[in-house]
Amino acid sequence: MSAFWRAAFGTLEGILVSTAFLLALFIGFCVLFNLPKLKPRGKGALVVRDLDERLGATPEYLHPDAPHGPADQLQTPELLEARQRKTA
Repeated sequence: MSAFWRAAFGTLEGILVSTAFLLALFIGFCVLFNLPKLKPRGKGALVVRDLDERLGATPEYLHPDAPHGPADQLQTPELLEARQRKTA
């Protein structure tokens, strides 16, 4: 029975070591190739991540209660009709 347990633990150890190696390789690859994305770029850079970066404008966040344009998604005719049917 000793040989069985030795083989079982050896197999388990091999699986764990290979899993840890692949995980470390994957994380290292992701970190290494994503670090250049975090580098700050100026207005004259050839690579632009978004339009705000090119224009140099800071984002303006809207208040949750602020109107978000001409269409209010919670007050569409379909939803108003469904709400009226529920109350009637």
